[in-house]
Amino acid sequence: MSNAQPAVMLIVSGLKSKLSHDELERRYKERMPQFRDVPGLLQKYYAYDPSTEEWAGIYLWDSEESAAAYLESDLRKTIPSAYELTQPPRVDRFPIVDVLRT
Repeated sequence: MSNAQPAVMLIVSGLKSKLSHDELERRYKERMPQFRDVPGLLQKYYAYDPSTEEWAGIYLWDSEESAAAYLESDLRKTIPSAYELTQPPRVDRFPIVDVLRT
């Protein structure tokens, strides 16, 4: 993670897929380099809840502008088809007001 402090957090949750756990994991790892190149994305966490079989992405952004640009990007628009989602994900946006560690 860079030394920049995050300004915005996006939580994309409720990602349910037709794919097996292993296949979805293979696909997101294959796509990781594309996310490393997204301007302003400081960190992305991939999360999975085995009790609901739902995936989530937690994104930390350097600015509101970077987060907004990503949400309109072609990369973002490919997520439903790349992961064969069965329903639209929920996207929550939170301004970060403080950090524990700097």
